[in-house]
Amino acid sequence: MPNLKEKPCLKDYQDYVKELEFERGFIDQSTRDKCLLLGEEVGELFKAVRKVEGLKIDNNSSFSSIADELSDILIYICAIANRNNIDLERAFREKEEINKKRKWV
Repeated sequence: MPNLKEKPCLKDYQDYVKELEFERGFIDQSTRDKCLLLGEEVGELFKAVRKVEGLKIDNNSSFSSIADELSDILIYICAIANRNNIDLERAFREKEEINKKRKWV
């Protein structure tokens, strides 16, 4: 079983997800598979938010807490990045440098 170290950086999360996917037999799933699963998790996040906000929900729907759904989403984001050899921390920093130069209206 993989261990996530105390106070991990984003690379540590990516490494952890790579190990857990291997251990759990998910390593052969494609980027497309992971994107579709990510979409399902985003839907579950929306349902969890609806519940917290007091909006009507289908009682037969499957979802957990907002925290649980966000955690699932982070796992899928790491998995997608891993499959595409993307260092998420570097990608985030590079994208933020672009965003800093944008005009937000």
